[in-house]
Amino acid sequence: MRVLGINALFHDPSACLVVDGRVVAAAEEERFSRRKHGKRPLPFSAWELPGTAAAWCLTQAGLRPQDLDYVAYSYDPGLSESAEELGLHDPWDHLRQRYAREAPSFLASALPGLNQEKVRFVPHHVAHAASAVFAAPGAATGSVLVLDGRGEATSHLAGRRVGTELHTLASQRLPHSLGLFYEDLTAHLGFLRSSDEFKVMALASHGSPRMAAELRRRVYSTEDGGFRTTGVDWTEFAPPRGADEPWTQAHADVASSAQLVLEDVLLDLARWLHGQTGDDLLTMAGGTALNCVANSRIAREGPFSRVWVQPAAGDAGTALGAALYLTAVDGIDPEPMAGADLGRGWSDAELEAWLKTAAVPYERSDDVAESVAEALAGNQIVAWFQGRSEFGPRALGHRSLLAHPGHSGNLERLNDVKGREQFRPVAPMVLADRAAEIFSGGPFPSPYMLFVHDTAPEWRDRIPAVVHVDGTARIQTVDPAADPRLAAMLRGFERRTGLPVVVNTSLNTAGRPMVDDPRDALECFGSAPVDLLALGPFVVRRGRMFAGDR
Repeated sequence: MRVLGINALFHDPSACLVVDGRVVAAAEEERFSRRKHGKRPLPFSAWELPGTAAAWCLTQAGLRPQDLDYVAYSYDPGLSESAEELGLHDPWDHLRQRYAREAPSFLASALPGLNQEKVRFVPHHVAHAASAVFAAPGAATGSVLVLDGRGEATSHLAGRRVGTELHTLASQRLPHSLGLFYEDLTAHLGFLRSSDEFKVMALASHGSPRMAAELRRRVYSTEDGGFRTTGVDWTEFAPPRGADEPWTQAHADVASSAQLVLEDVLLDLARWLHGQTGDDLLTMAGGTALNCVANSRIAREGPFSRVWVQPAAGDAGTALGAALYLTAVDGIDPEPMAGADLGRGWSDAELEAWLKTAAVPYERSDDVAESVAEALAGNQIVAWFQGRSEFGPRALGHRSLLAHPGHSGNLERLNDVKGREQFRPVAPMVLADRAAEIFSGGPFPSPYMLFVHDTAPEWRDRIPAVVHVDGTARIQTVDPAADPRLAAMLRGFERRTGLPVVVNTSLNTAGRPMVDDPRDALECFGSAPVDLLALGPFVVRRGRMFAGDR
């Protein structure tokens, strides 16, 4: 059975191909169009489809549109209600709904040969839920919690998987939405709504939750597995910040307060869900599940013994979930997600052809992991381009910027390279068998960088570049069996420095999507002060490139 999942209506348009229950390919349109998030989540852009990503997914499997059994679209306009009925101020939402109803026709035009009768609408939060509970390892039975800005008429789903069935146990009707609550604060603090919520989470660590008690009067859980988000006027808590204005302590404090209240409500929802199911496993998806600080509290203080978050937890992941859901409805048990490296990749010969076309000086390393470890030990910044690109917002050792964690100045240095705000942290990657020596307070393994861990006091001065102001770190554990080259680089770095940790942040600059193809990597390397590019087995050194040595 061949199912192509499509996410298109709001933001992060994406496509995912599932064949006989196995995820074959998944990609976000931004990686092809080079437009951050693919588009803005406006009614006027709701018609835009991930056409290039979808065509690539099919090509990857050697399929044509007419070979598909279904196309799963991750929104069901039949469940939607008017913005007025839902209590939302969105005067053009009727246009969005019209585009959703016409999606089968639009898809048939975008994928010539597709019979539009094969298009199926999958409810938005069902798609989110399926992306987690049908993709998680060891999840034949498990609970699922979904929270985001909005779907058709709700902002939340609590459910349970039993075999190939997904049962909804609770949902929260709009306008109450934890995602919109956080989005509104994001905009109030001068950041980009539906894009920069992670900056609010980072800023929260610089503040005190002194306003949490007042916020709890307006944002709280209910006894039926739902919640309320009513009447939050952010100007009562802190003045609005312009995008180019410096943040103040009041801004950090309101971020800290909102973060704490969000975590408290999520914990209540997790406890209610566990009371209904008694499951050991909680899976999570929806944009709110990208809040790694909240995820860690759920894992640490919640009733579930295991918490798994789908790495493309935002709307991009609904393409995955829609495809998995239709697969399960057909009676096929989906295979667990083996990893997030579901995007494009190139052979060594293809990578070398790109380098020759670019006419840059390069060398084929006898051991690229050792070459990179040597450069990092010498405090160079390395662009690491290996294997297939990641599906989701995190760089996980396929399209990464790497640096030495032992120099505190490397945080500012990397933020300068990327053009980012200086309050934002960078993350460590660590060998899986060494992680527990250095980090605690979060789940292991943590391969998708979706939890924060406490850094052991004796290690904080040894790896200061990756320790956030509150002593935590958003770690990625590296399994040598899953990524032997990345593990070899970490081992080589440890032999030279005594540190089994390397700084890992996404290979891009501010406002741009993560690097995806070799051209993107070369353009980023040429325009940013990066010392070495490791492109597969090939090494390009900045000194040689700009010295004109051919």
